[in-house]
Amino acid sequence: MAAYPFREFIVGWKAEDGKTPSPVAQRIELKDFAAHVAQKFNVHKIEPWSPIFPSTDAKYLEQFRTAVEKAGSAVVDIAVDARFSHYATDPAEREKAVASSKQWLDVGAALGSPSIRTHIQQAKDSKPDVGRAADTLSRVAEYAARKNVVVHLENDDPVSEDPFFIVQVIDKANSPWLRALPDFGNSLAAHGEDFSDRAMDAMFAHAYGICHVKNGEVNEQGKAVQVDLERTFGILKKHEYKGYCSIEYDAPGDPYKPTTELVEQTVGFLS
Repeated sequence: MAAYPFREFIVGWKAEDGKTPSPVAQRIELKDFAAHVAQKFNVHKIEPWSPIFPSTDAKYLEQFRTAVEKAGSAVVDIAVDARFSHYATDPAEREKAVASSKQWLDVGAALGSPSIRTHIQQAKDSKPDVGRAADTLSRVAEYAARKNVVVHLENDDPVSEDPFFIVQVIDKANSPWLRALPDFGNSLAAHGEDFSDRAMDAMFAHAYGICHVKNGEVNEQGKAVQVDLERTFGILKKHEYKGYCSIEYDAPGDPYKPTTELVEQTVGFLS
């Protein structure tokens, strides 16, 4: 279960307007998210989102891990947002991207997570560059190997995380510690059905530990697009994917009922 759809219910999170939309009575601490989704959805694997962490110091991470384990659950990925580009022309910015990724690899290791998702930010001084991105992420992957935590790249930002750019970077880096995280809806919303099918095929060919299951997405024009779940799960099965399916309902409104339905659909397609 991805924490992102439930971000407004997590204590401390605020929207871009600085407001917290959910009622106070419905808010929970991030460390209690695992117990919450275990009770609500009978799901015992979670994927926290970096912006909702109240702290990354050792004491808090120990409390977080203890609470997750008490719930009979586990962190299986951390979706990390970042401010620095791995392919920027400026070497100093690439160094910051490496440092940020290393910090979250440390967090992943502390929480017992087998992986993190690192974000490739757009660069102000460059278009996406396979060589520089692969060189930077190879350094991240070397550190990841020492921590025993896999690094995933998601087809999220349509410019800096184009799925075909991502697979080129992964191929060039050529590390078992750098893998793809296919998101069912992002490429569909950005480019349409044919592009999305080809993107999912390329991404699942490079996937390992986790993918994001969505039944729809809202594009930049505010139009809702629907994922063909049967076809997308067919691509997943074609590549004999054995990793986690992280449920990430991504549409306006209360996420609880649609998430329950998406869990049931996912179990059905995987059965």
